[in-house]
Amino acid sequence: MKLKVVPRQGNKKSETSRLRREGLIPAVLYIKGKEGENVTVQSKEFGALLRSVKSGHLPTTVFTLVDEKGRERRAVIKDIQYHVTTYNVVHLDFEELLSDQKVNIKVPIECVGVVECVGVKLGGVLRQVIRHVRVRCMPKDLPSYFELDVKDMGLKQSKRLSDLTIPATVRPLADMHEVVAAIVKR
Repeated sequence: MKLKVVPRQGNKKSETSRLRREGLIPAVLYIKGKEGENVTVQSKEFGALLRSVKSGHLPTTVFTLVDEKGRERRAVIKDIQYHVTTYNVVHLDFEELLSDQKVNIKVPIECVGVVECVGVKLGGVLRQVIRHVRVRCMPKDLPSYFELDVKDMGLKQSKRLSDLTIPATVRPLADMHEVVAAIVKR
């Protein structure tokens, strides 16, 4: 997903308020070992990209940031801040993905096979306890999501993080004994 970024000057509250009135989102691009770069993003352009991202998949969505010189940099969103009442995006934090440095990312977990699940057919409900798992990997090995098959689960059964199929190049940063999903009574 390509996103145009423009460098910005100043960090004052009045300056960021002016940018927001002009339809821009103040953002910071963090690079490991360097000071963050202050940039702006078009609010409408970012909003259109945000609507195309599947719910829960924003942490693993890789954006290609293009500056006014045409230089492209790959980055992920580390933090997003919303306005309290309007829910408009008011600030973004990007982290540049460098091909030679590992990155920590929250990867979403999707449960599949819910409709065919034995426990659900018997009147139970799937309760997903964990929706994301933090992992550490190289940017080229970044998974978009992990799939958890729940169709063989019965009532009062659960699946743990250790039941996920995680590639060898991706290291989970969570306790693998934690429960991800369970079939519970209504």
